[in-house]
Amino acid sequence: MSDADLSMSGTIAVEEKDRLDLDRLSAWMRDHVDGYEGPLSYAKFAGGQSNPTYRLDTPGRSYVLRRKPFGPILPSAHAVDREYRVIAGLYPTGFPVPRPHGLCEDDAVIGAAFYVMEMVEGRTIWDGAMPGLSPPERTAHYNEMVDTLARLHRTDYAAAGLGDYGKPGNYFERQVARWTKQYRAAETERMEPVERLIDWLPRTVPDQTRTSIVHGDYRIDNMIFAPGEPRVIAVLDWELSTLGDPLADFTYMLMSWVTVPEGRSGVMGLTGTESGIPTIDEVTARYCAATGRDGVPDLDWYFAYNLFRLTGIIQGIKKRIQIGTASSAQAERSVARIDALAQAAWDFAVKAGA
Repeated sequence: MSDADLSMSGTIAVEEKDRLDLDRLSAWMRDHVDGYEGPLSYAKFAGGQSNPTYRLDTPGRSYVLRRKPFGPILPSAHAVDREYRVIAGLYPTGFPVPRPHGLCEDDAVIGAAFYVMEMVEGRTIWDGAMPGLSPPERTAHYNEMVDTLARLHRTDYAAAGLGDYGKPGNYFERQVARWTKQYRAAETERMEPVERLIDWLPRTVPDQTRTSIVHGDYRIDNMIFAPGEPRVIAVLDWELSTLGDPLADFTYMLMSWVTVPEGRSGVMGLTGTESGIPTIDEVTARYCAATGRDGVPDLDWYFAYNLFRLTGIIQGIKKRIQIGTASSAQAERSVARIDALAQAAWDFAVKAGA
């Protein structure tokens, strides 16, 4: 693995607009984090445009802080309290999440709500093609990714204290409505494919047959693998988690198989015995065996929905760039893809019968 693959690498100098009040933060840590001993220093991670994320260092240990963005934000977005709640619920079950240390909803401490969790040291795989690994190693990492998702979907969410973590009823129905609302709140210009999706998706929602904890952004770079083995030691970025249809996570993960290799999660055309990356059929069979399913429905509707949702998320970033609350090269690159994403979403809708 290259240095760039080490998880939590890529910290950057903290710009003035992202600075934290270290005196107030340190006082809060003393009161709320067991075993905390300063002095405290910090840096900001280069990634994570949605909820700004920092590495906190003390002489004895390191922590991670995630906060809401400063300034105006869209309703229901950036729910760090929900992120913290699901991590705190899952951690005692043994599911691989960082140890939660504390949630602060008092804006007076650093200017926005935040939470602190342990710093998990390991490997983040940014490129789904896994260029540094052998075919058997790739297979093992992908199998672990599928098995970890199945484990999440088998978790007894009521026993984890998360019985009210989502609303009853059809998850996809709620999500289509939610992302339509989020898209409208962040709309900067009319996009015809999105208009057609907003009309078509709610009329064609599949029936929901199961309910589980849904991560909401389950992809390879949102997990940390153990340093020397294909074992997930932490799943990160629970901002979009809720109770819902587990097929939401599974089909979102499968988007990598229909995305051209772009140095991130896309592996279209790279699967098979030569690469060691399992095919979409192999992944589906493994997930179904682990969750007791006899198969999954036609995927085109789910792919259209997932790309529609991604369009809504990126539209939110575009709006934040416009109003000045988001800025990075990664954000700019994401926004440049929005037209192609919206068109790809509609193309899958057409395949699904639109």
